[in-house]
Order: sequence, then structure tokens, then C-alpha cells
Amino acid sequence: MFSIIVVPPQTPEDERTGTQFRLAPGERLVFGRAVPEGGLLIGHDGVSRRAGEITAHGTFWTVSNLSAHQTYVVENPEGAGEHIKVAPGRLDAPVPFEFSRIVLPAAGDLLPVEVWAPRHDYLRGGDGADGEPTAPAFSVDRTKRYFAVLAALCEPRLRGAPHAPLPTMDQVVQRLRPTWPAASRTSVQWNIDYLAVKLRLKPGPETAAPGPRLNGKKESLVSLALRFDLVREDDLVVLAEPSGQALR
Repeated sequence: MFSIIVVPPQTPEDERTGTQFRLAPGERLVFGRAVPEGGLLIGHDGVSRRAGEITAHGTFWTVSNLSAHQTYVVENPEGAGEHIKVAPGRLDAPVPFEFSRIVLPAAGDLLPVEVWAPRHDYLRGGDGADGEPTAPAFSVDRTKRYFAVLAALCEPRLRGAPHAPLPTMDQVVQRLRPTWPAASRTSVQWNIDYLAVKLRLKPGPETAAPGPRLNGKKESLVSLALRFDLVREDDLVVLAEPSGQALR
């Protein structure tokens, strides 16, 4: 059973289209500009002869950086800028992302090698333990207006690039108008402040000592929400035209 799919970059010297490498657990794929038969050949003078190696495991994969001087970056295109760095000579660095992009700096170019790890293993059923249920890490109600505000803030990065600029306050207001006709800059800002307290990014007003000023409040909220899947692409339905029940 294949667990890893690798899509090589397109270079001026490479006219292949639709090429994919499929790896089963335990299989390895060497990549570079001079690799053995069956390897991933990247025809670019800025890529090392043996640049690296991908190894498939059951539900994840590792990458080895075989270059002498160049750091590689493995990006999570769906993770709001989440990435790991693989230093020169680092062997078998584990990659936790389902969809990844290895970025190879190559003499002024950035060559992306895309890797999918679509297989997932999950625990079936509950843990069977007795006693009180575990309290949720983040308590959010998807029917409330504050969640719609959070969804509107996250929407550009869920639908587009992980580094997409966050919407302005006016853009958030306009996006919320179909389900919240009375939305205004003041009400949206109140909900952002409320979220900062609710998600424990900032102490509440009842705290004796005043909390520190939260710089980049919107950025902090979006980063937290996307890292912990508080808002997923499916949740953007709360921004659609109302179909019966308005947000509260």
C-alpha cells in the first residue's frame, strides 16, 4: 500500500508533466541533479548532485538534507505559514504535515517538491474511561457572532495562500453583513476583544493585574485558530447567506 506521493518541481530543463513517485512504507527516494536510476532527477545547476532523500513510513515521512551548505524549508501550505527547517547534513527529519512542500533554494530559484501523506490512522471508539469528561481546550460556540468574526478573519488563509493578508475591519464588516445586517466596526472590534479573552490570549477585566497589551491581536487570533483547527474550511458556511436561523 502506497503511503507517500511525491511530485517533482518543473524546471526549464525538465519537460515532464504529471510525473509522480509513489512510495510504500520503508521505500526511499533520492533526489538531486545526478541520481541513480529510479531517483527524482532535478535538472538544475543550483541543486546538489545528491540533494536529499525522502523515506516513507506508515503514516508520515522523513527527509534527509544531503547538501553540504544549504538549508531546506518544508512548508505546510495549509497551515498559515507553518514550516520546519532542515539543516545541511540533517538525516531523517520527520515531517508531520499531510500536504507538504520542500523548498530547495537553487541559484536564485526556489524549487518546490510537493509531498502528500494521505494515509491516516485513528483510534476507534472512545477511551472507555469512567469519570468526569475532560474539559475542552477551547470552548467555542459556532452559532455565536464571535465565531463568525473569527471565521471571517481566517477565511483568506483557509481559501488561499497561507500568508494571505488578513482582512481589514471594513472587509470583515462587509463579509458579515449577509448573516449579521447590523454588523459595524465597533461590534466587530468588541467581538475580537472578547475572543482575545475567551481564547486566553489576554487576561479578562476581572483580573487584578492588568494584562499586557496584545500587539497584532487579529494575527494572534488567526494563528491560534488555524494551528489548533478551531476554524476549518467547512466552518466558513457560517458566512453564507442566511438560511433560516441568524447568528446570535
